[in-house]
Amino acid sequence: MSDSLNKIAFGGGCHWCTEAVFQSLKGVQKVEQGFVASTEKNHTFSEAIIVHFNANLISQKVLIEIHLYTHNSTSNHAMLNKYRSAIYTLSKKQAIEAKQSLSELQHEFDQRLITQVYPFFEFKSSDQRYINYYIKNPNKPFCKNHITPKLRLLLSQFMKHVDVKKLGGAVKP
Repeated sequence: MSDSLNKIAFGGGCHWCTEAVFQSLKGVQKVEQGFVASTEKNHTFSEAIIVHFNANLISQKVLIEIHLYTHNSTSNHAMLNKYRSAIYTLSKKQAIEAKQSLSELQHEFDQRLITQVYPFFEFKSSDQRYINYYIKNPNKPFCKNHITPKLRLLLSQFMKHVDVKKLGGAVKP
């Protein structure tokens, strides 16, 4: 990837959770929360985020690894249309690298990864009241029960990639 700002999109579980995880990372400049559609059979929108990142500070492979560990990337659950476990790529090169990363990271998981690589096609932003959900509502039950544990996992497994100032006061290292 080039030295300039890069983009990649991730889907996996609730986009409030995914947004909070990726907002906390060094090298991530911006996270857009909403719904992503791909092409063909995955043309319907599912919850996802677009991550704008500086590849000099955090690699695409590290972003993918964090994505796999912070959502249920091995469960073939019934809500896969709404919560698609996916990496949405914006170029053929990015897709090749994403597939290679999935292959290399599979050995870290006991079960088969269900996360798929799809071409990015379209994005719809979430309603403004849901953007930065965790930052605005860290003490709400959903945040405490679902997002805070993901941020704690992030701190325990990926601390060197976390910008503690971005976490706010809800989760401490």
